[in-house]
Amino acid sequence: MPSVTLGSALQRHIPCPVEGVEAATVRDALDAYFARHPGARTYVLDEQGALRHHVVIFVDGAQVRDRDGLSDAVRPSAELYVMQALSGG
Repeated sequence: MPSVTLGSALQRHIPCPVEGVEAATVRDALDAYFARHPGARTYVLDEQGALRHHVVIFVDGAQVRDRDGLSDAVRPSAELYVMQALSGG
């Protein structure tokens, strides 16, 4: 079962325990996670359901490609890491 981990920067705002979820895509995994932890949704997704500009997701160490639809596939043993992206110079 894929696991979802939210980074420490997000955990400063809301409790975000690591959770195993049933999912075939990143979108499925996030929907399952947010069903258990609805308060985390607004920190990760915008009003249209796309990733917020400052958020990045890695699946097994690779950054997701579909930031809007979140259709990247996840394996049953996948590890998803959701974190705030770094920017600046």
